[in-house]
Amino acid sequence: MIKELENKLKQKDIRPTAMRLLVLEALTSQEAAISLSDLEKAFEKSDRVTLFRTLKTFQENGLVHSIDDGNGAPKYALCEEGCECNIERDLHVHFHCRVCSETFCLPKYKIPEINLPTNLKSEEANLVVKGVCGKCTG
Repeated sequence: MIKELENKLKQKDIRPTAMRLLVLEALTSQEAAISLSDLEKAFEKSDRVTLFRTLKTFQENGLVHSIDDGNGAPKYALCEEGCECNIERDLHVHFHCRVCSETFCLPKYKIPEINLPTNLKSEEANLVVKGVCGKCTG
């Protein structure tokens, strides 16, 4: 498992430090996106700044993407295999459960291309569907 995580980091040109491996392992084990606060709770003895920098490094290198689900703090989820975080190709819908507050990536549901006026250049887009997840309705 550690070798797989190291390889995943190396593929994205990220040096595999002990903390980065631990954070990647935590993200890999999550079904839902995770906030910095949630990650901090999982790593009680870790420095918040180190965790934040790790997430930012992952984001800058296309390993994770951030999600603004309207709760005031971004959440982070692993990018799907082959994702380049390209606004024209890789953007997908997210689902936020208003009961349990979990946010899920729905990579099979792509955000449709929006043709902006020529004087505008898009840099990011975010589509969050809010409702109740299957875990909370059942």
